[in-house]
Amino acid sequence: MNILLTNDDGYSSDGIRALAVAARNEGHEVWIFAPDSERSAQSHAMTLRNPLKVRRHADREYSCSGTPADCVILAGHGVLPFKPDIVVSGINRGPNLGTDLIYSGTAAAARQASMIGIPGIAVSLAEFREPFRYRALAATVIERLPELISLWTPELFININAPNAEDDHRYEFVESVPSRRVYMDTLKVFEGPDGHSYCFFTDGRVETEPLEGSDEQAVGRGAASISRIFVYPRSEEASHIARNGATEASR
Repeated sequence: MNILLTNDDGYSSDGIRALAVAARNEGHEVWIFAPDSERSAQSHAMTLRNPLKVRRHADREYSCSGTPADCVILAGHGVLPFKPDIVVSGINRGPNLGTDLIYSGTAAAARQASMIGIPGIAVSLAEFREPFRYRALAATVIERLPELISLWTPELFININAPNAEDDHRYEFVESVPSRRVYMDTLKVFEGPDGHSYCFFTDGRVETEPLEGSDEQAVGRGAASISRIFVYPRSEEASHIARNGATEASR
């Protein structure tokens, strides 16, 4: 299988390297095309008013001066001499659970892949502190790619989160719904000698509303959460019409 790896932590990050090793060990053709430095919390940002600089670092390893979404867009337009069968984004250093998906560059790359007709999978290690153990999650995802692809449609991308585990561990997959997370950031403002106000967010605590079957609940139990996330915005009316149409069709 032809696998394109990207992320928002940068092309040289440990998470993407773990995926590359696992995929190559399974005989897949692997290309890395990721931002040249960290682009966390960039969401689905695109670069429109500046040229994007693509740099080759090694055989089948490239970086881009833009965002995770930029990398997938460029790959889809043939910048690399390679046509991917699947895009795997990650492994992110930190969770992308529920509400995190709104801000996540990792998720945006998988979303963008689905938008151009390529299966997109976002993978995150739901840990905030070292040590970050990526090998078990990388191996589990690569070994079970056919199963993950079977869950994909062009209307969806797949979002995976898992806790730390020993290298030889293989995760249970649990299909989950996205959790609702509330960010308890504190704003600090400092007045600089240059007359500007400097604003910083600190603390970074997150609270999650209890929800049975959520991705956070699955991760808390030691499993890998699998969520199928809609690519395109959906209105309540459209969802209602779709539900009614399905009901009528089944009669």
